[in-house]
Amino acid sequence: MKSRESLIRLKRFQADEKRRQVNQIQTMVAEFERMARDLEDQINVEQERAGIRDTSHFAYPTFAKAAMQRRDNLRASAQDLESQLAAAQEGLDLALDELKKVELMVVRDQDRERSAATPGQRPPAPDLAARRANRSSAAERRSW
Repeated sequence: MKSRESLIRLKRFQADEKRRQVNQIQTMVAEFERMARDLEDQINVEQERAGIRDTSHFAYPTFAKAAMQRRDNLRASAQDLESQLAAAQEGLDLALDELKKVELMVVRDQDRERSAATPGQRPPAPDLAARRANRSSAAERRSW
């Protein structure tokens, strides 16, 4: 039974790790999208200030050009992270399925142990059994 408990702990840890990974990727995607929106706003402000919206114009602001490139890079990175997010979500789903299987195995084993006990009598709890064993060994020592 001890090995089942450690297996459950392991599967829970793996599921929690996958959940953290999914959350981290989601946070990064949201941050990249926020930064891209901020850059878009800065580009619009710079274009309004210069009065030029044509990117091929010789006097188009270099800051706006650089901000556009950075915005595009952020959007591309966010798209790449979306594919990583899908893979991480799939890994999380698998980890949760494995955890559920192990937990069901433990429940099934406990049900088998209960049904194996004599009908109408519940098996003693492990800590009660240990206390009874300690009492009986103490009684035996006193009788000597």
